[in-house]
Amino acid sequence: MTAVPAAADQPALAPTISRQLFIDSGYVLLGLPLALASFVVLIVGLAAGLGLVVTVIGLPILSGTLYAARGLADIERLRLPAVLRQARIRPQYRLAEPGASAWRRIFVPMGDAQSWLDLAHGILKLVVAVIGFVVTLTWWAGAVAGSLYWAYDWALPHGDPEDVELPQLLGLGDSTTARIGLHTAIGLFFLITLPIVVRGCALMEASFGRAMLTGVAEMRNRITVLEEQKRAAVSAEASALRRLERDIHDGPQQRLVRLAMDLSRARQQLASDPEAAGRTLDEAVAQTRETLAELRALSRGIAPPILVDRGLPSALAALAGRGLIPIELRVDRDLGTADGRLDPAMESTAYFVVAEALTNVAKHSRATECQVTVARQDQRLVVAVGDDGQGGAHLAKGHGLVGIADRVRAAGGRLDVISPAGGPTEVRAELPL
Repeated sequence: MTAVPAAADQPALAPTISRQLFIDSGYVLLGLPLALASFVVLIVGLAAGLGLVVTVIGLPILSGTLYAARGLADIERLRLPAVLRQARIRPQYRLAEPGASAWRRIFVPMGDAQSWLDLAHGILKLVVAVIGFVVTLTWWAGAVAGSLYWAYDWALPHGDPEDVELPQLLGLGDSTTARIGLHTAIGLFFLITLPIVVRGCALMEASFGRAMLTGVAEMRNRITVLEEQKRAAVSAEASALRRLERDIHDGPQQRLVRLAMDLSRARQQLASDPEAAGRTLDEAVAQTRETLAELRALSRGIAPPILVDRGLPSALAALAGRGLIPIELRVDRDLGTADGRLDPAMESTAYFVVAEALTNVAKHSRATECQVTVARQDQRLVVAVGDDGQGGAHLAKGHGLVGIADRVRAAGGRLDVISPAGGPTEVRAELPL
């Protein structure tokens, strides 16, 4: 059972205090009649189903009760995002196999743990809903009645010597000013604390609903995400090692083999032809320099020293300076400061994304210019690489972008590739901070 977040239910920006007050109040006040209806329907269905379970009739009744609990739980899941400010999550319930018999379909909800949690929520929520309803209604009544007491004090009966009012008990006297002042002060207290109290009641009910209706699904969904990130990390590491092995084999290793052959030939030429031996040694020196250059290039692809020493902006500037086409670089300056530097793993991932994307641009895009943007947005690091090339880039297996996608997924982020035929192309990675 995995959680399915609804895209249309993504939480919006935090509402204002007054708007959130009315949202929470509506949630709590409407929660009581819904909880009462759920309690009546489910408790009657459960009692009838268990009472008749010894007969054939009890099982369909019990199954129908679980389906009813599922429907009532879905109603509650629709109400949770406005209070909890998070995406709506609905578990994937166990379904009957295609072509299953009627009896098999009856037993399916009975073997689904979430269906029983829905049933328990529908029955137990009444207690939480009553507490929230009473407290919320009391605070609203105190806030409205107290703050507006001055408007209707004249209509209330006063002056009976046998009646002792609250101002008199507190030693404030029985004057109209004392009476209105005291009740208004009480009303202002309820009014000031109203958003806090109502919010607390709404969160109490919503947290109970979340724990019962989506808690297990969220946990399983989180486990699934972590497993995917682990697989992506393993895949990215394996791809990087294979690429490194191939590059070493095709580059430095071949040059070192030739270097060994040149040195052997030079040793043989020393006695018979010193001038030829000198030329061979010169070639060996050139091979050595080229090998060192290739090893430095490979080391930059693994962990460039400038990234460790000076941070991401300097490393990306050096990377852009080696580009074959003009590269416009826009990086937040604070990413290179001591206080603004990212976690080393995050810096390495961002550098890898830009390096691999620029390599793809140089090899395949036929672009004439490129733009690299790295910036913080809320709690994310956005890395975007765009070019004006021919487009057609995608995340199909076997393409270079797959390695970027695995590395980003391993870091808990997301990679999007927008590359229509004819261009332009944008590779955009969002990494959580």
